[in-house]
Amino acid sequence: MVIMGEDAQRVKDKDAQEYNISAARAVAESVRSTLGPKGMDKMLVDSMGSVTITNDGVTILQEMDIDNPTAEMIVEVAETQEDEAGDGTTTAVAIAGELLKNAEELLDQDIHPTAIIKGFNMAAEQAREEVDDIAERVDPTDEDLLRKVAETSMTGKSSELDKDLLAQLVVDAVQAVTVEAEDGSHVVDLEFVEVETQTGSSASESELLNGAVIDKDPVNDDMPVEFDEADVLLLNDPIEVEETDADTQVNIDSPDQLQQFLDSEEKQLRQKVDQIVATGADVVFCQKGIDDLAQYLLAKEGILAVRRTKKSDMGFLQEILGAEIVSDLDAATDAHLGSGSITRDAEAGLFYVEGDNAHGVTILLRGSTEHVVDELERGIQDALDVVSTTAADGRVLAGGGAIEVELASRLRDYADSVSGREQLAVEAFADAVEVVPRVLASNAGLDSIDTLVDLRAAHEAGDTRAGLNVFTGDVVDTLDAGVVEPAHSKEQALSSASEAANLVLKIDDIIAAGDLSTSGDEDEGAGGAGGMGGMGGMGGAM
Repeated sequence: MVIMGEDAQRVKDKDAQEYNISAARAVAESVRSTLGPKGMDKMLVDSMGSVTITNDGVTILQEMDIDNPTAEMIVEVAETQEDEAGDGTTTAVAIAGELLKNAEELLDQDIHPTAIIKGFNMAAEQAREEVDDIAERVDPTDEDLLRKVAETSMTGKSSELDKDLLAQLVVDAVQAVTVEAEDGSHVVDLEFVEVETQTGSSASESELLNGAVIDKDPVNDDMPVEFDEADVLLLNDPIEVEETDADTQVNIDSPDQLQQFLDSEEKQLRQKVDQIVATGADVVFCQKGIDDLAQYLLAKEGILAVRRTKKSDMGFLQEILGAEIVSDLDAATDAHLGSGSITRDAEAGLFYVEGDNAHGVTILLRGSTEHVVDELERGIQDALDVVSTTAADGRVLAGGGAIEVELASRLRDYADSVSGREQLAVEAFADAVEVVPRVLASNAGLDSIDTLVDLRAAHEAGDTRAGLNVFTGDVVDTLDAGVVEPAHSKEQALSSASEAANLVLKIDDIIAAGDLSTSGDEDEGAGGAGGMGGMGGMGGAM
C-alpha cells in the first residue's frame, strides 16, 4: 500500500536522531571559534554580495544560509538568548551542541531519549538554582561594576580597542534612563537609548548626547540651524495644500480663474505658517511633507523646519523635549511645545537635539568605515543589554569559564543523588557545561585539557571564582580581574540550550514531502537518511 508521494522522504528512529543531532551540532560548531576575547571573526557574504564581518553569534547564525529545520532550532536558541539576555548567544549555542553530542553517546549505550530528556531537565533546573547560589549580590548603581560588565561584553569584539571609553558611555547611557520603582527595584528604559553611527572618524571620538541625533537636512538653506534654547513643535500634519477626498475636475476659462486658485492655495499655506508662528515655535519637526512655498515662508519667519521625520524619531524627540505630538495644526498651541538646544553638524548632515533633564540619550558611535561602525554597534547593543540586565537584576558572576567549572562540579555532586539512568544524563549535562572553558582555552591557543585540569583543581580547593585568563593562560580570580557576567544571562543560556537539545532528542521520525529542507525545492536528494539535508547552503555562507 502506497501512502506517501514519490518524492516524500522519511527518516525514522536512530537515523532520525543521528540526522537531527548532526545538523544541530554543525550549526553549534560553526560559531564556537568566535567565543571569548581570542575568538575569531566570520565574514558572511549574502546573495547580493553584501559583506558582514562579525563574531556576534546571533548575527552569524541569522546571516548564514541555513536550510535545515533542525539546524534552525539552534538558530532560535541564539535569537531567544539575544532577546532575553542580550548577550551570551555563542555560549548558549555551544552548550546546546555539546548537550546533543553527549546525548548521542548515551543513545549509543541504548539509553532511551525520555530518560536523557528527564535528566537534562533535572540538571538544568539544578544548574539555575546553583547559579543563583553562586551569584554575587551587588548594588545595581555601582558604576565601577557596571563598567566591568560592559567591558567584559565588548572584549574580543571590534569595540575592544576603545572599550574603556565605550564602556563608560554605555554605563552613563543606562544610568540616564534608569528609574527606581516603588518597591525599590530598578527599571531600565532601554527604549530611550538610541545608537547612531557615523563614519570617517575614530571610535575614540564617540560620545554620549543627552538627547537625539536626527539624520535630516533643513528644508530650506536660508533657515537658521543653531538654537541655544528653542521652542520646538512636533507635527504629524502636512504643511501642504489640503486635497479633497473625492477626485474632481475643474474647467478654467480664463487666466484670472487660474490665479484665483493659486491665490487660494497660497492663502491656505500662509494660514498654516501663521498658525505655527502663533505658537511661538522656533523649530518644527514634521512627520509629513512641507510645501515649497511653506518652506520659503517658514525660512522668512526665521523658523527651522525638518520634514519626513521618522515616527521613531518623533517619539524619541517627544521624550527628549517634553513636547506633545500635534496631529492637527489647527489645534496647536504653545502648550504643545517642547524646549531644548539644536546644533547642526553640516559635514555629517546631522542635527543634535538636546533637552533639559531629558529622559533619553543617544550614543553617537564613530568609526573609520561602515564595516567598523556596524560591528561597533553590535558590540555596544550587547553591552547595553547586559548592563541594563545587571542594573535591573543585581546579580553577577565571575567570567572566564569560572561559573561553568563550578556548575559542573556541583552538578556531578548532585548526580550522585539521582537514581536510574537519569544520573548519566545529569553527568552528561555537567560535562557539556564545561565546553565553555575548553573552547575559551582552545581559541586562545592553549591546551584545553591542561586548562580544564587546572581549573577543576582550583575549584576543588574552594576557589569558586577561579577562571581562565586567556591572555596569560593563568588561572585567576576572574571577578577581581574584572571579568564579570550577569547571572540572568547565564541562567537564560542554560535554559535555552537544554530546551533546544530536548526538543531535538524528542524527535524520532521525520516525514518530509520532498527534500529534507525548509525550501523543499533545492539541492534535490540532499536530505538522505542520516545526511545533512539542506545544510549545503550553510556551508556556502561560511
